[in-house]
Amino acid sequence: MSNETEVGPASQMTPGTVIGAGKYAVGNSDGEVFAVTRRCRHLMADLAEGTIDSDGCLTCPWHGAKYDTGSGRMVRGPQGIFARIPFLGAAFKTLTHVLPLGRGRVTDRDGTLYVE
Repeated sequence: MSNETEVGPASQMTPGTVIGAGKYAVGNSDGEVFAVTRRCRHLMADLAEGTIDSDGCLTCPWHGAKYDTGSGRMVRGPQGIFARIPFLGAAFKTLTHVLPLGRGRVTDRDGTLYVE
């Protein structure tokens, strides 16, 4: 299993948790464990430091962009001062329709999660 990265104990991946595992941000959104590539499309923030919002989306820790954890597509562009720049959010959302965040497959083996 050379392409796998150990995430950690499945028991610690409770709803709302997001952690880094190699090149992936691995999290639990409403009981669904997901893995997406770690870098936000906006300014390359580490999405493993992000949060899961009430809609089940992964939110960027720097500028509040939101990603659908199933598709890897941005559903809300950067916020704050960046939201004032005309078409910036729309441009990044469009980019992720063409180039969504990469997704990994999470498996549970004997209570330990792995992503590949």
